[in-house]
Amino acid sequence: MPGGKSGRRPWGIKKGVLAALEYREALSFLENLTKFGFNLGLGRIEELLRRLGNPHRELKVVHVGGTNGKGSTTAMLASVLAAAGYRAGAFTSPHLHSYTERYQINGRQISEGELGGLIGELRPYLEAMVAEGYEHPTEFEVCTAAAFLYFARRQVDFLVLEVGLGGIIDSTNVVERPLVTVITNVGMDHMDYLGRTIREIAAAKAGIVKPGVPLVTACRGEALEVVARACREKGAPLVLVRAAGEPPGEGLSGLPAALVTWEAEGAAPDLAGQHLTVCGRHGVYRRLFIPLLGRHQLENAAGAVAVLEILREQGYAVTEEALRRGLAATRWPARLEVLKGEPLVILDGAHNYDGARSLARALADHFPGRGVVLVIGMLGDKERGKVVAELAPLARAVVVTRPDSPRAANWRELADEARKHLQEVYEEEKVAGAVQRALSLARPGEAVVVTGSLYMVAEAREVLLAET
Repeated sequence: MPGGKSGRRPWGIKKGVLAALEYREALSFLENLTKFGFNLGLGRIEELLRRLGNPHRELKVVHVGGTNGKGSTTAMLASVLAAAGYRAGAFTSPHLHSYTERYQINGRQISEGELGGLIGELRPYLEAMVAEGYEHPTEFEVCTAAAFLYFARRQVDFLVLEVGLGGIIDSTNVVERPLVTVITNVGMDHMDYLGRTIREIAAAKAGIVKPGVPLVTACRGEALEVVARACREKGAPLVLVRAAGEPPGEGLSGLPAALVTWEAEGAAPDLAGQHLTVCGRHGVYRRLFIPLLGRHQLENAAGAVAVLEILREQGYAVTEEALRRGLAATRWPARLEVLKGEPLVILDGAHNYDGARSLARALADHFPGRGVVLVIGMLGDKERGKVVAELAPLARAVVVTRPDSPRAANWRELADEARKHLQEVYEEEKVAGAVQRALSLARPGEAVVVTGSLYMVAEAREVLLAET
């Protein structure tokens, strides 16, 4: 199969040359780097990678960006490529419970010891950069550089690479020639860094479009106009993902685009997942199963199929059987994840308005008529009022909590927003307390829905799993 590894050389310092940091020390070092915040730009990571021997240039990359769904799409693609017999690396962010989740090969996380060793190896390079007058790389830049080094050493056949923030000046965008790029969609998020309008945010995300490299997207409206223009300017073939019967939409301005469509199959899906049919460019794939809930995941799955068809065009063997097995084996926790019990608990990191809309629609689709006790905590740079207006009317009671982040300032304002929609609103600063309050409030047959900042959802998940 394509992607043979003969002749490759190891990149960067070999293991054991420098004393590895213990994992706890590595975590402390990474967490200390958060003081550099979102210091966007590519200069620092380009310099760091140059010193490491540019390991990213040895990798076959599928580059996945977008506002929502990019993590789910990354997980689906990596799962299918592994099912097809490849060594499939996946780099995602943020993590739920451990940094090791960010680095996976065929679904297996990097070990704590190996991650600690990588950070230990990088540290002298970082110190040398600062001594020579360069800005210190940020936490995410260090994590990204470690990813390129790790996956190059492990000689993966593919790296499915999730964009961190935006696109054009995100540290993952040092990849010069990916096999295919993805922009799942564009919504209002990270406005302080990406722009205050859909057009501005779309322009930032369209920065991953590369000359001649196919792009798969489910963008619509103004975002599609911006993305299509970038494709036209760079000669990048465009593949659109749409629901069956939905028109491609305006904004293409004469740019030819291929179309991949999807539709749900069967009656209302059960809690194990859902079936869909995808009409691709090279075939019709009926009754595909994904163990993920929500109509938005059907669109993400169709986008993954579109990417895999492009890889097949490029000579990589991905059979329909591998497609089916890989999609069915996808795991992506805390995204409409159902923890069965009494009461039923649903976890979803709907941290922005578009995510909240998808969650509201999924609750109507999968849990019609079921009462809801909502636990929510959001960071201060999100559209809190719009998110609460979408979700609070669906709940009988709301428990507002504080994510463990400096960006959670004025977290109680979320409770004030919720009281505009219902009377039964509680405030619990500690996430564990908020979860316990919600469980105690839930009546027979109701569901507890935990949503908002992924940091908060992850903490709630730890509390809930510890009790089972």
